[in-house]
Amino acid sequence: MRCLVVEDEPDIRADLAQALRAAGFVVDAVADGESAWYQGDVEDYDAAVLDLGLPKLDGLTVLRRWRAAGRAFPVIVVSARGDWTEKVEGIESGADDYLSKPFQLGELVARVRGLVRRGAGKLLPVIGIGRLRLDTVRMTATLDGVPVRTSPLEFRLLDYLAHQSGRAVSAGELAEHLYGAAESGDTNAIEAIVARLRRKFGSELIQTRRGFGYLLEGA
Repeated sequence: MRCLVVEDEPDIRADLAQALRAAGFVVDAVADGESAWYQGDVEDYDAAVLDLGLPKLDGLTVLRRWRAAGRAFPVIVVSARGDWTEKVEGIESGADDYLSKPFQLGELVARVRGLVRRGAGKLLPVIGIGRLRLDTVRMTATLDGVPVRTSPLEFRLLDYLAHQSGRAVSAGELAEHLYGAAESGDTNAIEAIVARLRRKFGSELIQTRRGFGYLLEGA
């Protein structure tokens, strides 16, 4: 497995590379946005760890250029910036996950592994979970073959749950994936999205495991 690490702080970059190598990844590490853009454009990676505050070219621009060029490898954004609107912007630009500094290296490695595991599924145009079908290219959903209209946030929530292999996902984790945050207001927003989806797809589609979180029926 190949991973690209993009971090301008030398000590952090070295620690990230060492932790990922110890986890079995072949790691390329670069220190600026221009190098990151080039590496991601010409090399095939299974995942990338991308800092936002980079010299020469900022991380969000790098990410947008990768996605515009059809580079679909999973990207986890890491940043010390605390503005939740910027976190949302990262997700909207094509990030698959978001982790705020400071963080534990073990958590980062676990998240990268999770992205790689889900990466193969994300390359498939259609994901089937029970009666639900998600077209990840067109970002459309059907239930029993009937199209159901969803907002981008609703679709991303369904898509995230569909890749969890039956694991119940907490509202906090869903909020962090969708918004890059897990504050009380964000988890309340997740509950509202789940309620809307249940109205559209039926109350049995998204199940609640008390004390654990949400999962899709048949996942």
